[in-house]
Amino acid sequence: MTGNADLKEPPKSRRHAQLDPICCKVLLTKAKGGFGNRMLSAVTGIVLAELGGRVPVIDWRDGMYGPAGVNVYPLLFNDPVGIDPGRFDDECDVAPALWSGQLSSHPVDIVRERFPRSHSNPFIYRKLSIDLAGLDPPQSVGVFWSYLPKLSRLRRRMRHDLRFAGRPHNDIMHEKLKHHFSPVGPVLEAVEGLFANRACPVIGVHIRFTDRKVSVPRIEREVRRIRERIPDSDIFLATDNAEVQARVMAAFHRVFVVDKSLAVDGRPLHVAADSFDDPLREARNALIDMWALSRCDWLVHSSQSTFSVTAALIGRIPETRQVDIDGRNPKVLLKRWFQSFS
Repeated sequence: MTGNADLKEPPKSRRHAQLDPICCKVLLTKAKGGFGNRMLSAVTGIVLAELGGRVPVIDWRDGMYGPAGVNVYPLLFNDPVGIDPGRFDDECDVAPALWSGQLSSHPVDIVRERFPRSHSNPFIYRKLSIDLAGLDPPQSVGVFWSYLPKLSRLRRRMRHDLRFAGRPHNDIMHEKLKHHFSPVGPVLEAVEGLFANRACPVIGVHIRFTDRKVSVPRIEREVRRIRERIPDSDIFLATDNAEVQARVMAAFHRVFVVDKSLAVDGRPLHVAADSFDDPLREARNALIDMWALSRCDWLVHSSQSTFSVTAALIGRIPETRQVDIDGRNPKVLLKRWFQSFS
């Protein structure tokens, strides 16, 4: 889809800054983890910026999906803001103050340097982000980072803003994903190619089987149940594991997939990106998977993975057409609740 030459910032003509950050306050949203986590947490940052009258600037220079220092966000999505986060690297008027003068760093860098024993602390993001529940700080540059979406912590502020009051969180997330995460042309063209001349219903199946493993037999059982009801359906499979892909394709007919590399040693894409010949191509392939899932009529998945949750939000797949094999898992539900409100 693309070569290594694409692993660079887009030219200035593509970085059409619509607002001069010198004349307004900005909120830099940093990232960690895979696409689902960084996209959903970025939505929180975008809403937080709008609540505080700031311009949201997404900063994905952390070395995932591309070389460290290269912002891969505008290489993967059409950036509606067009402001280069690098122009703020030496800014000292920053909240939180620990980012002052080192905005080229990323959350893992700051945690490693200042809080080396807190890598797994679910509250560490509060030290690296402006306050979600309080008033917007006066500093010209603010920073937001969280490993997970935190819209629930903004609920009180959102209640008093006509743009968000009374709206379901899923609607808000869909709206922000649509505006700020519209994939670049090659991704959308590839998705269109997958679905071209495909008139029958499609069952989307997402199986994560690297750092987190879901129950493949349970997934297969649910797919069979839908297939019995809709025998003329096709199956789109998105997985990160070659053995799982071969197993599903052997168990079911009319399965189609994205032709992509799979991580070595069972590592997820965002960890193994540096092992690929063309990490940007593989990142775009992952987005093709996500947007293809969003186009499906049914979705069989586990909500433990934010990748498939994000796909469902993008495509507005109703819950009545989703089979979440962990949807009633007490441990998963409790963990999700804690993560949302912590």
